[in-house]
Amino acid sequence: MSDDAPDSLIPYDQIVQEALRAVVGSVLGEIEAGGGTLPGNHHFYITFKTGVQGVEIPDHLRQRFPDEMTIVLQNKFWDLNVTDVGFSVGLSFNKISSHLVVPFSAITAFVDPAVDFGLQFQATAAEEPATPIDPAENDGDDSEHARDEAVGKSEDGSNVVTVDFGRKK
Repeated sequence: MSDDAPDSLIPYDQIVQEALRAVVGSVLGEIEAGGGTLPGNHHFYITFKTGVQGVEIPDHLRQRFPDEMTIVLQNKFWDLNVTDVGFSVGLSFNKISSHLVVPFSAITAFVDPAVDFGLQFQATAAEEPATPIDPAENDGDDSEHARDEAVGKSEDGSNVVTVDFGRKK
């Protein structure tokens, strides 16, 4: 009997990743349907790969974040629009209004620190492992602890869900 797991002909990891990204879409869709206002103390840190096809961000942000960036949806966002494949939103970065389009396939982390909930997603085979990122400095909370939570560095054992299927190489 071998210690290696057999290769699956069913892409379980891809199916689970898509299902978890659908959770993000469902949450954002509820916020959109509720008029774009977050209930209570809820706020979201969303990390995404800026180079994924379909990501639309202003050139000055793409130059500053050529690989990955984290945005904060809290008090100052507008025009949230959620579709089956992603979302778009207006945010302010250093008091400059910007419009972003983010496909769900580009998201690598979703965190709601108000309830210690988080999801982390695997990078696809074409992407490199996540590297430390600078905050996007949009007009939300940019404390060190909040940034650590946004990239899954919680020290308190919070509800960050990481899905990592081992692959035979």
